[in-house]
Amino acid sequence: MLSGPNTTLSTQPVTEPRLRLKPAAPATGHVDGAWWPRSRDLAAELPVLLAALAARLGRIDRVSYHLGDWPDPPRGVTFGESGIRLEGFRSQPSATLTVIGWDQHRTTLLVIAAETDPDAAQDALTTAADPDNTSDSTHLLAAAGHQHTNSGAPLHS
Repeated sequence: MLSGPNTTLSTQPVTEPRLRLKPAAPATGHVDGAWWPRSRDLAAELPVLLAALAARLGRIDRVSYHLGDWPDPPRGVTFGESGIRLEGFRSQPSATLTVIGWDQHRTTLLVIAAETDPDAAQDALTTAADPDNTSDSTHLLAAAGHQHTNSGAPLHS
């Protein structure tokens, strides 16, 4: 059972996610693609992302993120009929989010700050989804012209 504040998520996406994924194949590199949320509100952004990733992962169990990247996320959300745990860790690489299915398969995404310039965001989305890309989140953001800091301010660009 989830503890702490909960948020209920709709399973009906309102808009398309700004998401690019590597092909479903053996994992390469540090990330499986990239996501460009429209805001810094994790609970509000998750419905569209989870709906898109459910096709790849099946039933989703939890989402982990870097603790300093999102302001005040809830500890869990309801998505469809399932309770999904949200787990923040300081040890998770900054600017990443991992969605984990019930079968323990996972998709790790580079998270591009919502306020990022659209051209730079598109470059990062494309680069992170390249099957030959093996860069970590720091190098991906730097290559796209981002400056990402972990100074307590979430998802700066």
